[in-house]
Amino acid sequence: MASIGQIVSPTPGNDALSRARSRAALVPDCLVEAKRIANTVIAGWHGRRKRGIGENFWQFRPYTEGESLSRIDWRRSARDDHTYIRDHEWEAAHTIWLWADMSPSMMYRSTYGHASKEGRALVLMLALADILARSGERIGCPGVMEPVSSRNAAERLAAALMHTPLEGGLPQTAMIRGWSDIVLIGDFLDDADTVMGRIGPLARRGLRGHVVEVADPAEEIFPYSGRTEFTDPENGSKLVAGRAENLREDYRRAYLARRENLGQSLRRLGWTFVSHRTDRLASEALVAVHMYLSGMPAKAAIGGQP
Repeated sequence: MASIGQIVSPTPGNDALSRARSRAALVPDCLVEAKRIANTVIAGWHGRRKRGIGENFWQFRPYTEGESLSRIDWRRSARDDHTYIRDHEWEAAHTIWLWADMSPSMMYRSTYGHASKEGRALVLMLALADILARSGERIGCPGVMEPVSSRNAAERLAAALMHTPLEGGLPQTAMIRGWSDIVLIGDFLDDADTVMGRIGPLARRGLRGHVVEVADPAEEIFPYSGRTEFTDPENGSKLVAGRAENLREDYRRAYLARRENLGQSLRRLGWTFVSHRTDRLASEALVAVHMYLSGMPAKAAIGGQP
């Protein structure tokens, strides 16, 4: 049968420099797409705003007995028969670290997906950087960019990625101090115990984490039939199936069980989990993660249902 998917990386062998240059060339296009998606999601919505100490006006609200009279806005109160308090917006920036796994398996794209897993992960990371920066948060990327509080954090992250490309696997986090959030984006195809062996220590250090699983539709639905050759992008090993369709049910059962085990393990640590397929809109995963970061309830899986 015709090929359903391919490895999208155009560089042969183990030429790390060529791969880095190829990925750097992908970043500007991903930034443009990320800005478009971020503008769609954030229009009219500031999900992380809350009342607190600051200089920027947030809202008027009715005065309640016991509050300081100095906080009353007499100009607004004079308009009707109610007394109003003038609230300001909390301005204590929070640090959020973003990471996208660039393992060889992330280079895959089938004919069913809108983008490679690599491209979608970069778009999600840069879009998150753009949205969170607009909310006044400090954005960093382990080993790539120290946390910055700037409206153009997404552009600065993209520029940093062009000079220091992301690596495969989970990031080194020794530089992360204090109570921060970390968003990890990847396909997480290792078994749940292996993944949790790396994530568990981060949670015990007090990091609040959010995991985004990026999956190609073909990896989930297993559309293969007839004689099919499968290649492991990590080590190059091959498997030839005479009638691939006979493997479909067992494969799907194992694949979905791995996802369920990972999600349950993360939730037991107090982390959140979002499953996202590349045939879905990137904004779906973006909204879910942003709501989790805002402390609001969100669906545990967006766009990843079988």
